[in-house]
Amino acid sequence: MYNPNAGERNNLPKRNHLIKVNGEGEIAVQPDTATVNLGVVTESKELMDAQQQNSIIANKIINALIALGIDKNQIQTVDYRIEPDYDFSSGQQIFRGHKITHILQVKIDDLSTIGKVVDTAVENGANSVAHVQFTSRYKEAYYQQALVMALNNANNKAQTIATTLRVTLNPTPILVVEGGATIQPFESHQVAFAKGASSTPIQPGQLLIRANVSTEYKYSSING
Repeated sequence: MYNPNAGERNNLPKRNHLIKVNGEGEIAVQPDTATVNLGVVTESKELMDAQQQNSIIANKIINALIALGIDKNQIQTVDYRIEPDYDFSSGQQIFRGHKITHILQVKIDDLSTIGKVVDTAVENGANSVAHVQFTSRYKEAYYQQALVMALNNANNKAQTIATTLRVTLNPTPILVVEGGATIQPFESHQVAFAKGASSTPIQPGQLLIRANVSTEYKYSSING
């Protein structure tokens, strides 16, 4: 019996045989740069008094850090807030005064001085220290290395699957999607520092720089 669609079906392309895998790469490196947030929090009934106190302390900290060798361009205000402060009694709000919060972010190139920077800031009036973060000037170059590892990892996985299935793998992927970089630095939580204490020990540890990719490979079976 004649089938008018038979020729059309015979001309349809064969369904692609695909192996889809994810690849991961990770490299541990020594950080060479750090940032730390140093805060000045002042409170007063009078707004102008709270602002003035805050400004005096913040300037004192900045001048002390510059004297320590920190470039003034590496000291930046990242947060400045004026908030009313209340007590609560018998379900009622009782106005206490105004709270001023000024957060300075300091970039540190010499990691051996981090503890001294923190101590100097505290000695000069900082009453909040948070978010000590480490990074590297060369993180992009390290990421490229991790990306090569991720691609090799994906290729090895695909080859393992193909070998197990006893099929022939085309070693060049037909699709590669970069997942982006993940950099996991050491980060401290907010810590209280006592005046007069010995130099604060802050350890930089290592950075873990990760890359991941999603890939697709073609394969062919013995029977095609």
